[in-house]
Amino acid sequence: MARIILLFLLAIGMQFSGFAQSKYYTKTGTISFTAGTALEDIDAVNKSVTSIFDLSTGQVEFAVLIKGFEFKRGLMQEHFNENYMESEKFPKSIFKGKFDDVSKINFQKDGSYPTTVTGILEIHNVKKEVKVSGTITVEKGIISSTATFKVLLEDYGIKIPGAVKGKISPTADVKVNCIYKIL
Repeated sequence: MARIILLFLLAIGMQFSGFAQSKYYTKTGTISFTAGTALEDIDAVNKSVTSIFDLSTGQVEFAVLIKGFEFKRGLMQEHFNENYMESEKFPKSIFKGKFDDVSKINFQKDGSYPTTVTGILEIHNVKKEVKVSGTITVEKGIISSTATFKVLLEDYGIKIPGAVKGKISPTADVKVNCIYKIL
């Protein structure tokens, strides 16, 4: 009887350890964007992106504080937060989605795996469905993700005043880079 109880407890422990290892997170992901033109360089980076990724389901979420984006010039950062993103009113951006083909990614084997993720991107209190191509990389047990995509500013209610239309692109080129740890 003691052996049966011991085997039962071991089986339960193995299930929970496998479950725990299916979820990964980061608090130090990076999102950068460029939205400049030939007249003005507009580049920003946020190195405090939070993300959680469930390998077993393919669910992934990202959250980024808008005020965390850093620009080369302080005045540009101020205008970004006050005039365009209205960071006090809309303090963060969120993405919730799912990898379309997570079953094709071998998380036990080193390699780069092209993938797509579909979900809802919320910026400036506007939610839009997006589909983004990216890459999951597994190297020595470390999982990372990268993606590049475009955001049309007017789709998210971000208005560009006429006085600076020539300096700000109507489209932001976004890059995401995360290195995950076991949750």
